[in-house]
Amino acid sequence: MAYCYGSYDGALRELIHLFKYGRMKPLAKTLAGYLGSALPRDQQFDLVVPMPLHWRRRWQRGFNQSELLARPTARRCGVPLVNAVRRTRATAAQAGLSNARRRENVTGAFRVRKPQKVEGRRILLIDDVMTTGATASACAVALKRAGAGPVTLLALARVDRRLFEPGRAEPDKPVSREVA
Repeated sequence: MAYCYGSYDGALRELIHLFKYGRMKPLAKTLAGYLGSALPRDQQFDLVVPMPLHWRRRWQRGFNQSELLARPTARRCGVPLVNAVRRTRATAAQAGLSNARRRENVTGAFRVRKPQKVEGRRILLIDDVMTTGATASACAVALKRAGAGPVTLLALARVDRRLFEPGRAEPDKPVSREVA
């Protein structure tokens, strides 16, 4: 399953850009509050896992935006945050790639560090923006192969794939869909 707070357009898109590219880390608290409102109250999780960045991208940006969103989300859910997944290789930026190229770009790009930490656990995977779901699916596959139970994605914003053109993010309505 995947849950999203809103459309990747307008004010939300501007806030995400300020947070992610403008390095406005204090926005994490507000944006995490939005995330929390998108998560159904009846859902139960054992771990919160942020979408990992490759070490080089994290170094360039200075932080992992998904991890900053995941911290307050984990506290809200009352479960531990675990950086369980690692990007094993740098991937090209997903922006501008077709759906097929996005899937190909991230296939095999993730590895679970310590499978015993995720084995049988219900995972809440946190990301900032979901466009095609390729990154989330590739990460969920790595978690499942390591023995994780259900993996649910919680993203701040979602691009409408029906209107998606490579290189352009279009508005969307919140939706739920299977991740892996």
